[in-house]
Amino acid sequence: MDRAWYLEAHVKSVTAQLAFLTDFFCINIGKKFERPGPKKVPVPKKDEKPIMGLVSDKNFIVSNAVENILAAPKLPANTNKDFLKKKNYGKVPKYMQTIKKEIDDEYQLVREMQIEEEAEMDRQKFLMDEDEKAELIAALKKKWEVVHKEYQTLTHKSKLDTIGLKDKFESCERELKQLEMDIQKLSKNYIFVDTTAPSTYF
Repeated sequence: MDRAWYLEAHVKSVTAQLAFLTDFFCINIGKKFERPGPKKVPVPKKDEKPIMGLVSDKNFIVSNAVENILAAPKLPANTNKDFLKKKNYGKVPKYMQTIKKEIDDEYQLVREMQIEEEAEMDRQKFLMDEDEKAELIAALKKKWEVVHKEYQTLTHKSKLDTIGLKDKFESCERELKQLEMDIQKLSKNYIFVDTTAPSTYF
């Protein structure tokens, strides 16, 4: 009995579904399908003239204003510039090149002035002749012998009991030391004389 009731209920459900589909889609089983509503306007023939003088009551200004008011706002454009894609990316700007050139020109001018100054100083120096150097060394040695003899005389005194003798003794020591230093300097292979340097003897 339960099985018969179940089959009857299933048949009723299927019948109801078919009826609903038939009414909703306007489908008649076994008949040709017909689309609901009016058909499309047929394409005009070549000898048919269009209707002229049609006037619309639509206010396009008000209509456009209403459409713009009701329209969704536009999203802002991406204003973040990609500087890596610029034409001159990675290149030295022109104004920096101009400044660099000016600095290089000034440096070159200063360098040329320094070279000229060094050349002028070199022109004021000269290499001492070997004969002149030998004469100076001989004169210094002769002077050293005279001072050394006087120095020996003072050292043989029992005591230096006056201020004059003490000053003379110290002066001989200083002069002998200076003469030895000058002879040592003149004994080098090359001696350059600087005419701009002040003399140490005056």
